[in-house]
Amino acid sequence: MDYQAPWWLPGGNLQTIWAALRARRFSNLPPVFRRERWTTPDRDFVDVDWLVPPGGAPGQTAGAKPPLLVLFHGLEGSSGSHYAQAFADVASRRGWACAVPHFRGCSGEINLAPRAYHSGDFAEIDWFLQRFADLHAGPVVVVGISLGGNALMRWAGEMGAQAGQAVAAIASVCAPLDLAASGLAIGRGFNRLVYTRMFLQSMRPKALQKLAQHPGLFDGDALRAARDLYAFDEIFTGPVHGFKGVEDYWRRASAKPHLTQIAVPALVLNAVNDPFIPAGSLPRPADVSAQVSLWQPAQGGHVGFPAVSAQGPCFPGHVQAMPEAVAAFLAAQL
Repeated sequence: MDYQAPWWLPGGNLQTIWAALRARRFSNLPPVFRRERWTTPDRDFVDVDWLVPPGGAPGQTAGAKPPLLVLFHGLEGSSGSHYAQAFADVASRRGWACAVPHFRGCSGEINLAPRAYHSGDFAEIDWFLQRFADLHAGPVVVVGISLGGNALMRWAGEMGAQAGQAVAAIASVCAPLDLAASGLAIGRGFNRLVYTRMFLQSMRPKALQKLAQHPGLFDGDALRAARDLYAFDEIFTGPVHGFKGVEDYWRRASAKPHLTQIAVPALVLNAVNDPFIPAGSLPRPADVSAQVSLWQPAQGGHVGFPAVSAQGPCFPGHVQAMPEAVAAFLAAQL
């Protein structure tokens, strides 16, 4: 991806924050979704939002032949996230079906089971993708954003050649493929003051709701005192999901060591100036299989990539350039 940020948005933090808060997400009208609730194998539930094309019903019926774009959101994201709306808009303009599955607890309603979601949840990704493949007659292409991107690539590495039975091509965008490097980076300096605080504002109350559902699940007082994601993952995410603690979780859930096993066409897109992800932790060609394409533009921030249209106004910009480039990569694999 050949990306250049607008001159008035220098640096990864501005490119990250402006894209999320102010840049335009869609070309005309906002995407409309229809929600569908799925029962999980452990009798919990997840919510899937299907894009409703203009003047038509959602495109998930068995007779549909266009590609289905599945988008896995990032940490505390949803179908309302700026990147989800931008990808849905791009899918709509291409005539593709689009679905945004929500990780447990991220659709606006707390889930029922003791577990929530985590960065390496390849078993949950597999269950979602097998169901999408059964529902959709056309090819399935998948994008994972940030946390969702790591989980997607972790799944692809785990599945190897079998991944091609469910998907035609995949892409990760700004995924923290080395969770230890990213987890420590987000706990320092400006990241700690802004991004960590923002994430914990939603993650902590949801974890405490989980504790109310399942008393004794973890130490509530310790969680209330947590001030960074290292502590949160040590107290909640790791133990609740079967890991010994945060370091075991970050090590075993990271996708980077598994990228050499990916056997389907895959794009790994990371901006070098991503404030969450140290540039030194990004994968190099020797770290990936021949099926993996690495795009590492110098700018873009974390799931930012704000741009301006050649024909339109410079301000406030839009966030469609990155989804269009990713969709073009996926389309080329079909």
